[in-house]
Amino acid sequence: MASQSTNLWVLLGLGLAGIVLLTRKLKKSVREDFGAFIQKLNLLPPPQPAPPKAPHPLTALTFALSDLFDIEGHVSTFGHPEWARTHEPASSTSPAVAALVEGGATCVATTVVDDLALGIGGENKHYGTPTNPALPARVPGGSSSGAAVAVAANFVDFALGIDTIGGVRVPAGFCGILGFRPSHGAVSHKGIIPISTSLDTVGWFAKDPNILRLVGHILLQAPFVIQRSPRQIVIADDCFQHINVPLDRSSQVVVKATEKLFGRQVLKHINLGDYISSRVPSLKGCSGQKTNGELKASSLKLLANIMQFLQRHEFRLMHDEWMNIVKPDLHPAVSAQLHEKLEVSDVEIENSKAVRSEMRAAVNSLLKDEGILVIPTVADPPPKLGGKEILSEDYQSRVFSLLSIASISGCCQVSIPLGFYDKYPVSVSLIARHGGDRFLLDTLQTVYTTLQEQADIASKSQSSGNVVSKEQSAEIAKEKGNQAYKDKQWQKAIGFYTEAIKLSGDNATYYSNRAQAYLELGSYLQAEADCTKAISLDKKNVKAYFRRGTAREMLGYYKEAIDDFKHALVLEPTNKRAASAAERLRKLFQEGEGDKKQEMLMEDLLGLLRIHIKRGVNLAVRDVNTSDPYAVVRMGKQKLKTRVIKKDVNPEWNEDLTLSVTDPILPLILTVYDHDTFSKDDKMGDAEFDIAPYIEALKMNIEDLPSGTIMTRISPCRTNCLSEESCITYVDGKIVQDVVLRLRNVECGEVEIQLEWIALPGSKENVY
Repeated sequence: MASQSTNLWVLLGLGLAGIVLLTRKLKKSVREDFGAFIQKLNLLPPPQPAPPKAPHPLTALTFALSDLFDIEGHVSTFGHPEWARTHEPASSTSPAVAALVEGGATCVATTVVDDLALGIGGENKHYGTPTNPALPARVPGGSSSGAAVAVAANFVDFALGIDTIGGVRVPAGFCGILGFRPSHGAVSHKGIIPISTSLDTVGWFAKDPNILRLVGHILLQAPFVIQRSPRQIVIADDCFQHINVPLDRSSQVVVKATEKLFGRQVLKHINLGDYISSRVPSLKGCSGQKTNGELKASSLKLLANIMQFLQRHEFRLMHDEWMNIVKPDLHPAVSAQLHEKLEVSDVEIENSKAVRSEMRAAVNSLLKDEGILVIPTVADPPPKLGGKEILSEDYQSRVFSLLSIASISGCCQVSIPLGFYDKYPVSVSLIARHGGDRFLLDTLQTVYTTLQEQADIASKSQSSGNVVSKEQSAEIAKEKGNQAYKDKQWQKAIGFYTEAIKLSGDNATYYSNRAQAYLELGSYLQAEADCTKAISLDKKNVKAYFRRGTAREMLGYYKEAIDDFKHALVLEPTNKRAASAAERLRKLFQEGEGDKKQEMLMEDLLGLLRIHIKRGVNLAVRDVNTSDPYAVVRMGKQKLKTRVIKKDVNPEWNEDLTLSVTDPILPLILTVYDHDTFSKDDKMGDAEFDIAPYIEALKMNIEDLPSGTIMTRISPCRTNCLSEESCITYVDGKIVQDVVLRLRNVECGEVEIQLEWIALPGSKENVY
């Protein structure tokens, strides 16, 4: 009996010892200040002015700052002890910090940054990685990690950081707080350790939008203006298609809040990548670089490459001498950036400058004075502490593609938390034109509460008793896609079908439906790929076979197209459309002649003509005081159309339509219509254009031809519908023709397009 009692006391003692050890371990792993601070400060504001003067605007607020701002008598660490060891204390305080203290705030501490403020993860082995209050096992985001954590953990009311390629926006998104990157140059850089002078901005964090706005008023020193509501909220649908959060928890939250506050008429959906590609021509000078094994990278990936190139190049210009002398021990992610071989030419520098200038003009043109662009802040959840995910090329490409939009354009951006999804913080970002900082802060104050309400509704609808499964959510997304398709909003439909595929990737219908939307846009390669995927999932999917046949016919693969139409007829003998298509091709391609006939057809096929429908200008009014225009392009029996742009007589389509060309004599006919829901669509004019001069230019010898060379000029006349001179130009290995068509049979209106040739294997050799 005594032995049993002794054993019990031993077990109890061991248990208590274990609890004590575990408690000590937890206290050690999560420090009292969450590892955010490096040095405590006490920079006090001046005394309050005597009444009746108003008190200082930031009275009673506390703040911290990333440890790369000058504080008189203090040595900044710049995220590395070797920097502090080899530099002298600052002789004065940064004007940004001084302005906040003069405005009534108290500065209480400096905070941790990534090594030399170059990372985006927030990890620092020298001073310790600050603990993310939202997700302790995940990185807090960098480079201004400590500043974000100090705000998220309620240690301070706001904090200053540096945002070069995401140093404020990423930690704001990862920690679930507000983060503001101002327009480049809007806040003084004096008294801050430079990273990349053409990208650096002084940003700030807060939990309260009113505090974020007050701090902005002090730092921006912007003149007072009457608060305005946004006239347009532009949703970048393509950016939301590739994030790991459902649309109903991200972009749809913004859509519903916008509809509630400003009405549906202010909403606009665009493919931002296509818009940038059409408005930033200097990006083509970077298109030869390989990205993830693909020769042609998207415009956003190219922007990301330029952003990273500028950061590395300018950092080395400023700090290479110190790096070579000191040889600091760096985090692997930072070391990989700095030790990567970087050959810089004057051409690359000038091209990067051109991209920055064109990108700013493009965003300013899109948003004007009172527009807001909506994108995700980050594409993925915060990576695990110590993990290698953040080092992968794919991860960095995804995150930098989003961050490059504001960094390269120099426009202002605010990251807004929208609660949690699957235990991870969700955030979206609003972007305004360069110089629109005060308008963006005012808009944030207007929309913040409604955004949180809509995010809460979306979260509760998911976690309620009637939990919607992923399959049910996918069906809901598909139905939304179907409705968008019926409304002729092809790009929006693609976004919903993509969302359905994310939720349930083994449903053939979702791929087949997305393929049909791609067909409407003239994106035949994507349509063919989606149909092939649908068929691999469901061998009896008649629509997938028919749609793949249509895509292949447009691509000039007639034999394969006939095979698809035949297969559709085997599965559904009464399918009249498949029978008609098969018969049409059979007349061109008689059975039994095999590859010889295929070669003959390819010999007749000159190639594919990609028509980029840019925009309409001053189109006719067909409704009360506006129109809902879309464009239809015809060549022979081929017919393609753009999506409908609601309530806009100056629509920005930016869509590619692709036609197969067998006879250069056939004219290109473009017609614009006004979409009506309850009656026949109204015609808004048409134009006819001869492509023969363009085909002839393709046959010219282009060896050693400098990029930008104008090969042929076509003057406007009564027969060609040209509004101005059209130039056929050799640009970066391609021959393109820019055309402005004057619409006829209507009171007014022009349409801007660009022609580009796509050569096919086996097509006529004498064509470029």
